[in-house]
Amino acid sequence: MNVSKETEKNIAQLQMLEQNAQHLVLQRQQFHMRLLETENALKELNITKEKPFKIIGNLMIAAEKKQLEQELTSKKDMLQLRITNYEKQEEKIKKKINDLQQSIMGSINKKGDTND
Repeated sequence: MNVSKETEKNIAQLQMLEQNAQHLVLQRQQFHMRLLETENALKELNITKEKPFKIIGNLMIAAEKKQLEQELTSKKDMLQLRITNYEKQEEKIKKKINDLQQSIMGSINKKGDTND
């Protein structure tokens, strides 16, 4: 089937957008895993009666519970914000993908109608 140059360009753009969407999903999933780890660390920190430690590089260093709790809470907030940002980007790309798919299908259907 012959398609116009514009349709070919739109198909290439669609493929690029789909790759970008996949990349965003993977990044969001990674941040979500880090968020779960941080939430679990906060839960354990609230349960423990002993002096907590934090890992810096290859070292475990004793830390003040309050300070560690503040750091983890701050990290949790930042991760939630990043996840929300990725979700918004995903929605924008999904909308572009849908619009582009409809445009491509419309072009292909028109082309098919003129060939009949």
